[in-house]
Amino acid sequence: MKRFKEKTVVVTGAGSGIGRATAIRFAEEGASVVLVGRTAATLEETAKELPQDRTWIHTDNYLIITCDISVQSQVQEMIERAIDKFGKIDILVNNAGKATQGKITELSADDWRSAIDVNLNGTFYVSQAAMPHLIASKGNIVNISSLSGVGGDWNMAAYNAAKAGVTNLTRTLALDHGSDGVRVNAVNPSVTKTDMTTAIQDNESKTDKFLARCPLGRLATPEDIAAAITFLASDDASMITGVNLPVDGGVSASNGQPQF
Repeated sequence: MKRFKEKTVVVTGAGSGIGRATAIRFAEEGASVVLVGRTAATLEETAKELPQDRTWIHTDNYLIITCDISVQSQVQEMIERAIDKFGKIDILVNNAGKATQGKITELSADDWRSAIDVNLNGTFYVSQAAMPHLIASKGNIVNISSLSGVGGDWNMAAYNAAKAGVTNLTRTLALDHGSDGVRVNAVNPSVTKTDMTTAIQDNESKTDKFLARCPLGRLATPEDIAAAITFLASDDASMITGVNLPVDGGVSASNGQPQF
């Protein structure tokens, strides 16, 4: 099904994990994709996985842009290049992020600033730069927040604070720009099989503790998250805005009490 034929989608953090799976899913459904990330080599790897030879996608249906989203001037240039190439932006996926571990007694000021800059400020910069074009196209934004943005974690002070900001920024953008015809939603994943969660995946004890809390009994895959993102971005979700959608195997359904 080509739900996104003739649509232009910007995906930040497209070089790996959720961003890569999301870009591929949009391309498979007919979209032109702008692959944004800090490292050209990983973006090139994503581009190689786009369905250039298997479906209707051709090499002129994607654009690679290296960009540090925590630098506002680079973000503005990135959006301008996307418009120069495709003439419009229909969908923005704010996926780029980083996990910073540590209690506030262990974090340096630089650790804190970096977490806020990438996860929260970057989401703000890209959304702000893209918003006039999304208003013009009556498009939408899907932010990638986290289950950590609606509840706390041990040892994740900076990440939790940043993602909580993304969660509430999503709601406010939806309120402010619904009258412009722009929908804004977020996906809030729990532990997902990406490079960011290697420390959990490689630790059997940590994995077992998580799975004991997860009714579906498994970690999410990037493709699981991409499916939720593309739903929220599609016309099937045309009456949905301001939502932070948990994609967590049921973890958030629990009040934390262990199974008896």
